[in-house]
Amino acid sequence: MKVQKGNTVKLHYKGTLNDGTVFDSSEGREPLEFTAGAGQVIPGFDKAVMDMEVGEKKTFTIPAEEAYGEYSEEKVFELPRQSFPPNIDEAVGQTVQLADQSGNVFLAKILEVTDEMVKMDTNHPLAGKDLTFEIEIVEIN
Repeated sequence: MKVQKGNTVKLHYKGTLNDGTVFDSSEGREPLEFTAGAGQVIPGFDKAVMDMEVGEKKTFTIPAEEAYGEYSEEKVFELPRQSFPPNIDEAVGQTVQLADQSGNVFLAKILEVTDEMVKMDTNHPLAGKDLTFEIEIVEIN
């Protein structure tokens, strides 16, 4: 049986950056499970598993635009300092959870804090990066 759109797929994976840094892996955990072609994983990953069989292994690289998108300066912005708790300056480099006026929750990395403003980056941490995966199909339903 080969993976087709709509199949439930279980696989083990290791994700690395161009420099070899491992950013995620299923090693020591349950396999990743998702519905093929349903948009539950990044687009390039969905494409790569199609027509694979149980036990088959594959290594592939997903360009940034088919992964978490290109890095966008438009997603870096400044907010007034007074809208944050007093200890925010201790959080430079940290990722915090914010909500917009519509209640949508998103993550932002704090880049800089001054007396007047907090500079934040809402790009995904892997935005702008090509991702290489080694995968092995464990089960197809």
